[in-house]
Amino acid sequence: MTEPVDYLEEQLQTKGLSTPETAMVLGSGLGGMTDEMEIDLSVSYEDVPGLSASTVEGHAGRFVLGTVGDVTVLGMDGRVHYYESGDMAPIVAPIRTLGELGCQRLLITNAAGGVNADFDPGDVMLIEDHLNMMGTNPLLGRAGLGDGPMFPDMTNAYSPDLLAEARDLAGDSDLTIHDGGVYAGMMGPSYETPAEIEMLDTLGADAVGMSTVPETIVANQLGMDVVGMSTITNYAAGVVGDPLSHEEVVETIETIEDDLRAYVSTLLQRFPELE
Repeated sequence: MTEPVDYLEEQLQTKGLSTPETAMVLGSGLGGMTDEMEIDLSVSYEDVPGLSASTVEGHAGRFVLGTVGDVTVLGMDGRVHYYESGDMAPIVAPIRTLGELGCQRLLITNAAGGVNADFDPGDVMLIEDHLNMMGTNPLLGRAGLGDGPMFPDMTNAYSPDLLAEARDLAGDSDLTIHDGGVYAGMMGPSYETPAEIEMLDTLGADAVGMSTVPETIVANQLGMDVVGMSTITNYAAGVVGDPLSHEEVVETIETIEDDLRAYVSTLLQRFPELE
């Protein structure tokens, strides 16, 4: 057991709580999803030994355990990014904690730029696969492996069964949901150049962002089933020629947040049926 796991287990036991099977990561601007939860426990990352606080606007930086509808979930309200420290360890430590606590599946969300010309701001892309363009891997070095194999299979990094459930629900949502695409994870924090976006388009990327890939790799290494979705908050550089800003990201999410929360809440209810 690691220090974060021991600490959170103690917090759970103090309140008579147990680890749920489902965990979720709430990306930029999606912290409002916690409004859908009846929260039983809230723990700031910075209070957990071995974890780091998030420094990005829109990321509360805490674990929350509670119920959404009939499903109990352990949520990461905000995340740490590679560009915040240049170190993979703080990014994946919370994911490793979730996996070692016993969470079996992970719903992961992010804000992303649309590389695919058919994607508009406010659309949602279900993630079918990803490109690791960060120039490193969270499993480098045996000290960073923790539990799990050194060479995890990434053929189905995003669970086909969970993706099928997300696709099945898409038609009932008021959102425009693209039923499967490739997410490119970049280092950041600068936004990409038009030439880089052209490269990513050629490589097969549909959306681009600065997260998700390291977390998905570690979740797979720990044997967790992952389902991911990207909120398209802006056109990527060069697609339409407009300048990019984090304010645009937050503003776009605010326009669809209620519908996105409703969709995610309904999807979470489907998970127990897969057991």
